[in-house]
Amino acid sequence: MPDTMDNATPAPMPADDQPSLAGQVRSALIWRSGSQIVAQLVQWSATFLVIRILAPADYGLFAMCQVILTFMAMLNGYGLASGLIQQKEISRREVRQLFGMLIVLNVALAIAQLSLAPLAAAYYRQPIVGDMLRVQALLYLTTPFIALPYALLSRAMDFRHQAKANITASIASASAALGGALYGLGVWTLVIAPIVLFSVRGAMMTWSARSLVWPSFDFRGAGTIARYGGVMAASQLFWFLQSQADVFIAGRSFSPHTLGIYTTSLFLTQIFVSKFVPPLNEVAFSAYARMQHDPDAIGRAFVRGVRMVMIVAMPFYMGLAATSEPLVLTMLGDKWRETAPVVHLLALAMPFMTLQVLFTPASDARGRPGIGVRNGATGAIILASAFLVGVHWGPTGMGVAWILAYPLYLSISAWRTLPVIGVRARDVAAAVAAPAFGGIAMALVVGLVDRTLPPLDAHWRLAILVPIGAAIYASWMLVFARATIREVIAIARKQPLPA
Repeated sequence: MPDTMDNATPAPMPADDQPSLAGQVRSALIWRSGSQIVAQLVQWSATFLVIRILAPADYGLFAMCQVILTFMAMLNGYGLASGLIQQKEISRREVRQLFGMLIVLNVALAIAQLSLAPLAAAYYRQPIVGDMLRVQALLYLTTPFIALPYALLSRAMDFRHQAKANITASIASASAALGGALYGLGVWTLVIAPIVLFSVRGAMMTWSARSLVWPSFDFRGAGTIARYGGVMAASQLFWFLQSQADVFIAGRSFSPHTLGIYTTSLFLTQIFVSKFVPPLNEVAFSAYARMQHDPDAIGRAFVRGVRMVMIVAMPFYMGLAATSEPLVLTMLGDKWRETAPVVHLLALAMPFMTLQVLFTPASDARGRPGIGVRNGATGAIILASAFLVGVHWGPTGMGVAWILAYPLYLSISAWRTLPVIGVRARDVAAAVAAPAFGGIAMALVVGLVDRTLPPLDAHWRLAILVPIGAAIYASWMLVFARATIREVIAIARKQPLPA
């Protein structure tokens, strides 16, 4: 197998010839976020059609499998890839060692999942869960061919090739999902689509990065990458505990139907934080890593990033809370009506989660990944405790648990993280204030208008409420946050940003 690292890691350009970091970040954001939007539009179009075809119980069974998959994913080597990104310089040997580590880890994970499948089926009392997990073990075989090129392309802040791979993979996965649902494959539709997604993405990213090197299984001298990856894996462990504790706890108590109602509500409310924020964090981590010797620059970039994210997040979440019933009925159909009150509750907790996940890239890039580990441990304890209580009141009780637990978790994380990245709490509060108050005002007005409307079909209610909400939020931002609007316009026009 040829070693093509000469093409994968070009020699550094002289400083005078390198594009400015600001320009690279802007280009990366456009490619990474733009591709994410396109890819998600493709996937959502298929996803919402598939949801209308499949039953809530199918999504409940799939959620049971996701607990195991998410646990295994934290060990699949992406932390090792992040260690490669964070290093100033890398050698050909380190790249080959990383590839070898990824292969060893993921083959071991596939074997482990095959062993855990019958135990998971017994825990949930659903034999089909074991069969699904055995097939889903194929996912790990694609990971080395995604994680290695991801690291190499991210080091170069080349998100254009990643964008093309993500869009193509999304189209292939969406086609597989829709075809499976129409063909009557039921829950197996949800198993096949991710396998197609990861396989296509791995093939395209490996080709783009020219990263098909001969793996090295001699790991001597790879201690730096391994240690960094170990800390990142520990951080992901606690992220797993807090992100999957609800399904693990509820899956034992709820029927597949009820669990499907809860997890689909969670899917709707987490669309922004789970689909749009992660690619922004990827770009942010690469950018922060280059600023790690300039704490002031990291602090300014962090506050600006918070402001940009929340200006979009707040109207999304508050609008979702205010229009949950007509939105669910329009997008998913009447058989999903039970999700509407749960969506309303969960949407109110999501702004806190969105702000929370922005902390980790900045503290990691400052060389303090242990901060993320401690934050994750805190969140795991707080959220799991809340879910153990909330599960007794069904999906609604779980929604209330989110609302009560996440503000506490965010407060503790901010107290621990902000001093490390050189940011004051009042700076973050100032960045969030205008979008937060604008979103709340929008939700209140939309709620009042909805109560005054005559009886209408759900899609007509939604068609009336959405433009009203958009007008209220836009007006608020133009009056109270003109500087932020100018900053957004400057980014869109590729104009220089103020320091």
